[in-house]
Amino acid sequence: MSNALALTFNTPIAVLGQDVENYAQTVKVIPILSAEEEKDLAERFYNEGDLEAARQLVISHLRFVLYIAQGYRGYGLPEADLIQEGNIGLMKAIKRFNPNVGVRLVSFAVHWIRAEIHEFILRNWRIVKVVTTKAQRKLFFNLRSMKKHLGWLSAEEVNNIAKDLGVNTKDVQEMEKRLSTQDVAFDAPSDNDSEDDVFAPAAYLEDCRYDPAIMVEQQEWETHGHKQLHSALNKLDARSRDIVRKRWLGEKKITLQELANRYKVSAERIRQIENNAINKLKEHIDFDFALN
Repeated sequence: MSNALALTFNTPIAVLGQDVENYAQTVKVIPILSAEEEKDLAERFYNEGDLEAARQLVISHLRFVLYIAQGYRGYGLPEADLIQEGNIGLMKAIKRFNPNVGVRLVSFAVHWIRAEIHEFILRNWRIVKVVTTKAQRKLFFNLRSMKKHLGWLSAEEVNNIAKDLGVNTKDVQEMEKRLSTQDVAFDAPSDNDSEDDVFAPAAYLEDCRYDPAIMVEQQEWETHGHKQLHSALNKLDARSRDIVRKRWLGEKKITLQELANRYKVSAERIRQIENNAINKLKEHIDFDFALN
């Protein structure tokens, strides 16, 4: 190992706080490991669990994390937090890095660094989660860079973006709406007397769960549904009615084979009787509702 690199590892690294510039200046002067030095350190950690070797690998790659994290400044989150999450990704990558594969650590670690930063952004970008699927994740990190203007996307642009990213046009339009909105406080500020207070959700949202009219309507609807079901069950033959009750209306659901043993038929025959009975129930209930 070179004397300059050894000196760097024995010198305290600036603590990452709000002063990102000071931290950046510190990590940028740390020498980059040669391929031989990196391989030696990686093998020591991989084969012997040498934590000092792992520390040296982390320190020598902090500049790469800094560079990657700076590419996510536009999401409105503290840059120090982005760098810190990237450093966590770097440490995870070093823990899993196999020096015998024949690739440089930075090529392997970039995926882990970006993954940790992405997860942090998705958790903290908004109070309400805006990404729930793989397609939405892809759009979240690519849509803004693919837009060529500040206005809404045209139909042609939506189709082109959807084709390039391999997603549906509906997903593109939905993500565009989500990216253009902002979090709104449920309650308006108590010291704000402006007319904007009426637009706070607390001013127009109401809890209707305990509205007496709604509760009575729901209860009557459930009672009517139970009556319709019992009326339809009474129109089935005894065996079909018993199978439906045992399969669907009892506290414990009985298997097809148990019913087959009871009625001395095959399980497939019980399944056929069950399906026919359910279809008859649907017909009777739909007919009764149509009459009412």
